[in-house]
Amino acid sequence: MTSSAQPVGTHRFALLSAASAAVALAAADTYVVVLALTDMMAGVGIGIDALQRATPIISGFLLGYIAVLPLIGRLSDLLDRRRILLGCLLVFVVGSAVTALAVEMPVLVTGRVLQGIGGGGLVPATLALVADLWPPHRRGTPLGVVGAVQELGSVLGPVIGAVVLAWSGWRAIFWLNVAAALVLYAVIHLLGARGLPSGSAPELARSRRGRAVPVVAAVLTVLGLGVTGLALAAPEALVTDVALGAPFVPFASTSRVLTPIGVVGLGLLLVVVVLTAPRWWAVLRRADLVGAALVAVALGSLVLTFASSDPEKEVVGPLGYSLLPVGAAALIVLAWWHRRAADPLIPRGVVGARGLRALVVSLLVGAALVAVVVDVPLLARLTDTYDETGAALVLVRFLLAVPVGALLGGWSLRRLGDGAVAGVGLLLAGGGLLVMSRWTLDSVSQTVPATVVLVVVGLGMGLALAPVNNAALADSPADAHGVASSLVVVARMVGMVVGLALLTSIGLNRYFEAVRRLPDQLDTDDLIGAGVVQVQTVFLGGAIAALVGAAVAFTLGVSGRVTAAEPADADAPRFVAL
Repeated sequence: MTSSAQPVGTHRFALLSAASAAVALAAADTYVVVLALTDMMAGVGIGIDALQRATPIISGFLLGYIAVLPLIGRLSDLLDRRRILLGCLLVFVVGSAVTALAVEMPVLVTGRVLQGIGGGGLVPATLALVADLWPPHRRGTPLGVVGAVQELGSVLGPVIGAVVLAWSGWRAIFWLNVAAALVLYAVIHLLGARGLPSGSAPELARSRRGRAVPVVAAVLTVLGLGVTGLALAAPEALVTDVALGAPFVPFASTSRVLTPIGVVGLGLLLVVVVLTAPRWWAVLRRADLVGAALVAVALGSLVLTFASSDPEKEVVGPLGYSLLPVGAAALIVLAWWHRRAADPLIPRGVVGARGLRALVVSLLVGAALVAVVVDVPLLARLTDTYDETGAALVLVRFLLAVPVGALLGGWSLRRLGDGAVAGVGLLLAGGGLLVMSRWTLDSVSQTVPATVVLVVVGLGMGLALAPVNNAALADSPADAHGVASSLVVVARMVGMVVGLALLTSIGLNRYFEAVRRLPDQLDTDDLIGAGVVQVQTVFLGGAIAALVGAAVAFTLGVSGRVTAAEPADADAPRFVAL
């Protein structure tokens, strides 16, 4: 064996482990703010009585996570997957640091958006990497691993947040993100140097004459980030110093960014952007920047419309009636551009046949999943048995079952088809949710029966994760695996965002209808009974989503398929020229 070619199998499991750990870290960050939200609000000067003003802290992360996923997926098809993983980790690090240093709302939201972009981009790059390192008939288990760790991260997020908050403030959560992401960056970089594939698609040609530019850009980037970070941190020893405090004096208001030192830091970063423009602009043009912008506008409009809505009053958020027409117009222009562009963002043939059906299933899984995640704790809190922590522990029974189901689903693909595994899983989930739609306060307090139902629903939803990804990857061209994976993730997240708004709104309508039918003299038990009706309605909506998803999933195929082009011996060494 020469130094230029090494068996991928030697280190592929190590790379999968490192990339999966990064995915879990990003998934944990999605939910880590649940317990820290009120502290974060206080940290940027927002009182608990203005909870609606904290919406951008959550919607900003979702916006970054969803809106640019197709672009990152496309970039992972054009460039080295490992480089995309490393780049996303760096964006996640910067976003976490900005969030940790924020003392004003715009800065905090900016940090959360950057965290969403970096964290979201890790998922399609990792899924596409699985397609690079394993043949189609052997991808099930590694895809199951990725799905499992993503769901496990969702479980660990609130737990990690609670542990950190027990001994430190909310900012420590995000500094922990920085440390963990930097460790994973070093591990993935080291593994890449030990013979793993350096690229899954041809890289754009690089000029040898500009070798000094990356060095200068790296130095300026470090300086720019350091100076900007110093401006955000505003150390008291410097700010209060007569001589050294002048650069920290704001030009207007009390913003730490609009200061001489803040402007210098941002200026250095702007110089880096201009200096490196010839390199990244060529990549973005090849990735279809126009298509990416249109997709971002469409998805961003959808996220901001539903994520910012108040379900008690509306399904569509305050800006929705302006944003939805904008998003619809962007979709129309995108359809026209997709036919016109020579190399569109979403290559032709990706969203078609089984790929489109896989996206529909992923969308419905997201809607069913969010029904359980939101309303199981709500129902538990309506009882006299559970406090806030106890209600979260009830949900944990479901959340722990999902990654187990993801592993089982991936393993089952070695013998069964995508449709059989996903369809059976969603039938189980739908059946369990139908049972839950008849739950009362006594039902959730009965530990064993409630646990059985929650575990069945969790296993069922987990079973559907790997088959959906596998179907999308198998029916997309090899040079579009990143885009295909990103679309599956986007569909699921959109299902969660839209499903939460719609199901909660329908449930609340049933709640108010039940309240109106009550006598004038209300007592607490009457209102709790109306709350149970609301939860039952949401569970029923989740059941319908799961059962419709099962019907669509069965069309993905019920028997395993082996690609003739793949080697007969799946364990034979596969070589990649470096």
